[in-house]
Amino acid sequence: MFTSSTILVLLAVFVSVFLYKGIQIVRQAETMVIERLGKYHKTLNSGLNIIIPIFDRPRPIEWKYTIEGPNKTSIIRKILTSRIDLRETVYDFPRQNVITKDNVVLEINALLYFQVIDPVKSVYEIASLPDAIEKLTQTTLRNVIGELDLDETLSSRDTINAKLRAILDEATDKWGVKVNRVELQDINPPMEIKEAMEKQMRAERDKRAAILTAEGDKQAKILEAEGIKESEINKAEGEKRSKVLVAEGEAEAIDKITQAISKSGGDPINYLIAIKYIEALKDMVAQGSNKVIYMPYEASGVLSSIGGIKDMIEKIQNR
Repeated sequence: MFTSSTILVLLAVFVSVFLYKGIQIVRQAETMVIERLGKYHKTLNSGLNIIIPIFDRPRPIEWKYTIEGPNKTSIIRKILTSRIDLRETVYDFPRQNVITKDNVVLEINALLYFQVIDPVKSVYEIASLPDAIEKLTQTTLRNVIGELDLDETLSSRDTINAKLRAILDEATDKWGVKVNRVELQDINPPMEIKEAMEKQMRAERDKRAAILTAEGDKQAKILEAEGIKESEINKAEGEKRSKVLVAEGEAEAIDKITQAISKSGGDPINYLIAIKYIEALKDMVAQGSNKVIYMPYEASGVLSSIGGIKDMIEKIQNR
């Protein structure tokens, strides 16, 4: 038979166990899935909750954590926990090789941002939620990249992220998970592809530089030609204007001389002919002493006209 002291001890132990196991304090942004006799019973909210220790127990879930190891390396740690984190979680997946549409092997590192929306589904609809999300992301990434060639993959990162997020969000809805974002951290092509791309970029830069230089030279030559053309036009206009002014002056002078000679009773034609002969003789003399000068037959008449010019000028002056 149990003594009263033994009963008190057993009662104290039962109360202690009940208090330790039966009172569950859930932190903010966390929850627990409770089973009663192996069947889903309820989901605990944040704050103070009471369960029956013998009949109720939390259902554990497999979870992954990334911790920093030596030399700043990332170490993935798997644990079984009864507390489900409802905050947005980031999974940094290890690098993996994918093949593009044009058969180029790329090394890609992806980040996945997701959040548990329905804890019950995340526990009962999938055996290992982190592994399922990782494998689904890897296979989806291979499928998406396999539909693109190398240039599209390198230039369409945002499009790839959006497409991955839509596919993963739809697939993980059954597991009570909401995929918020997918980010491709690094896309590393093979070394020979990198070298070929660098050569191509250098060739493109050299091509653009040559085109710009040629365009500059062309524009400079066009401007130079236009300047020369404008200068020649201005020069021709000046010479034309000068000749017009000289001709107008000569015409005015001839007109005045003709009027003066006509008033004195002389012949203006003889005067003009004599003037032209004198200018021609002046030019012939200016050619040098080694030139043979031929005097026209009518030179004597011209000389006599010069004397007549002198007489006409004297008559005009006497008036």
